[in-house]
Amino acid sequence: MTEAKNDICAIIREVEKEEVLITRHGRPAAVIIGFRDEDDWFDYRLEHDEKFLRKVVREREEIRKGRFVALDDLTD
Repeated sequence: MTEAKNDICAIIREVEKEEVLITRHGRPAAVIIGFRDEDDWFDYRLEHDEKFLRKVVREREEIRKGRFVALDDLTD
């Protein structure tokens, strides 16, 4: 963590290429990841949003039960 505090700019450059593990007293404490662009950031937020993930699970269950409208059935 001391190194992280002292050289955050170098760490940010590194996470653009790969994840960086931060340790405290030799034990894993955090992982820092980078994003190429705003789309990557948006994707990450969706993939880790509990409310969104619960909705996906509910909607998949509805589809399995046959409760959906096919795109071909939609009209203008």
